[in-house]
Amino acid sequence: MCMNCSIGIGQLLQKVEGLIVRSQEEYVNQLFTEDEELRSVRNSIAEAGMKDISVAPAYGRLLTLLVQASGAREVLEIGAFGGYSGICLCRGLGSGGRLTSLELNEEFAAQASSRLTQAGFGGMFQFRTGLAADSLSQLKEEGRRFDFFFIDADKGNYPLYLEYALELANPGALIAGDNCFLRGRTLDPEKNGPSVQAVRQFNERMASDPRLTSTMLPSYDGLVLARVNET
Repeated sequence: MCMNCSIGIGQLLQKVEGLIVRSQEEYVNQLFTEDEELRSVRNSIAEAGMKDISVAPAYGRLLTLLVQASGAREVLEIGAFGGYSGICLCRGLGSGGRLTSLELNEEFAAQASSRLTQAGFGGMFQFRTGLAADSLSQLKEEGRRFDFFFIDADKGNYPLYLEYALELANPGALIAGDNCFLRGRTLDPEKNGPSVQAVRQFNERMASDPRLTSTMLPSYDGLVLARVNET
């Protein structure tokens, strides 16, 4: 077979695989549709002229399910954006549960706070603005402990956020990290920017740390999940 033919077939297979993945995601999105509350969050993000980087609808439902199934009472979110994931996390909390959300951008934090209040979760959440590393250090000094962590912020600091999560975790806590494929960049050996290297390090640590039992969901942009072992 000629080289040009081989390349052409390879490119064709990649396109076919891409179509299959997209069709799978479209199918999932059709099954697990957003309710009016979550659609309104996306609409408000668009109206504000912001690029929507909220979690996919099915992943939002997964966050609710994981918080609910684990019985988490203290949830820490690193990266609030417009409040979409915050609503999903709060929906999984039972009576007395609390969400602590860290957000660099004060405007984003204000919008997320407003959306959570409108969704009926007033009094169940606290926002801390500024550098997440500073807020995490403060939480450590305060002796705070958490049952669930959702990491969805600046990718270059993912390894640092994981280290703090391990220090702040109650035994049996769950840790979820979003965007672990970086739109395919973490899979591409020719991509080696700081964020790509940091996310690769995060993924490898989640997969190999003996303190964790972990897995990865390869749908959408990749979600890594881990449970902090109790011993």
